[in-house]
Amino acid sequence: MAETEVQERARSLFLDDANYLGCAETILVALKEALGLPDPSNSSAVMALNGGVAYSGGVCGAISGSAVAAGLLAERLAPDHQAAKRLARRVTADLIDDFRREFGAVNCRELIGRDLGTQEQHDAFIASGIWRTVCMRQIEFAAGRMASLAQELTRNGIDRGIAEPPR
Repeated sequence: MAETEVQERARSLFLDDANYLGCAETILVALKEALGLPDPSNSSAVMALNGGVAYSGGVCGAISGSAVAAGLLAERLAPDHQAAKRLARRVTADLIDDFRREFGAVNCRELIGRDLGTQEQHDAFIASGIWRTVCMRQIEFAAGRMASLAQELTRNGIDRGIAEPPR
């Protein structure tokens, strides 16, 4: 699946009127579909990662969901578990660097300017529509960038990601 197709799929999942999937879940489902990973509709492994892990405002769910997809892909591509861990870390670190350059931060609270851990702030966040604009741009960016990184790995091999030391 091309980068724009993954972004469009993520958009349709996230903006679905049922409002079923949060940021981390959206990314994981879209990337699992795009990368041919097992059980693409199951987002349960990341459902607590929305809002920067349980609405704590930590690392954006789009990054967290992408990291989980990177681990699933790396485990499939790499010759052993240790190599898979190095590969997943490398790809995720690249995404984080690109995300920070694009948006100026990686933590949910900084990105949206709200503390989702309080009901009042969460309600204000939903009412403001920020999730449809700001969060959507971050989801599209992460989905597209991770799809591109994954394509690069599968096309060019995994040697770079395995050989390089962790950051």
